[in-house]
Amino acid sequence: MCGCRASVPVSQPAPASPGKSPSAPVSLSLPLALRKGSDLEKAFATAALVYSNAADPEGKLGQGEAKSLLQAQFSSFIQGQESKPKYQEIISALDEESENKIDFEDFMIMLVSLALMSDLLREIRNVKTTK
Repeated sequence: MCGCRASVPVSQPAPASPGKSPSAPVSLSLPLALRKGSDLEKAFATAALVYSNAADPEGKLGQGEAKSLLQAQFSSFIQGQESKPKYQEIISALDEESENKIDFEDFMIMLVSLALMSDLLREIRNVKTTK
């Protein structure tokens, strides 16, 4: 889709989530403007699709599911961050035994927080592209 490692094409079956059928097709179809949108629009749409495919019918993720999703889909960004206090704070909050669920907004805040502290982000910022 956008060249992101976590891209999930719209026509491809969704990744299996606990309690969900692995053959369930992605139920969202992107508007034409988004399919032909900018790289940033496609990247955000990909994040929304990945979250949506893992979320429960109310659009929320359990804390353990959120942690698993981050580890599976965002591993390049969180790799090597284990010793950082902010990383430990975010992940330990997901490890707590709680019935609390995470909505899309909170998930995206976590995602951005993890990306901002990432060594990979520093490497990406140093790459200059030509268009």
